Amino acid sequence: MPAKKYKVTLSAEERQILEKLTTTGKTAAYKMNRARILLKADQHQADGGWGDQAISAALDVSVATIERVRHQFVEEGFEAVLSYKQGQQPRVQRLDGEKEAHLIAPVATELM
Repeated sequence: MPAKKYKVTLSAEERQILEKLTTTGKTAAYKMNRARILLKADQHQADGGWGDQAISAALDVSVATIERVRHQFVEEGFEAVLSYKQGQQPRVQRLDGEKEAHLIAPVATELM
């Protein structure tokens, strides 16, 4: 098995935030899963962090999800992992008022 390219190393403050997040209050499921993945993958543990297969079995998430969380943590940072990304592109309006009127006009005339 090749060495991990993206290694998770949490600071004491980040670890404390994640532990609090997973043990108290109401938290979104995606955020809870990501927090648990980061806690298990942390290299600053006594055993050096869990492997992806062990995390996958323990948390019932796919290995691909674990790899994505690791990658996002290393590339974008702690806050990015715990925030939900909205769609990047705005929705394109396909019909304007005039086109919509032409679309609805035949139906409106039948109802009269």
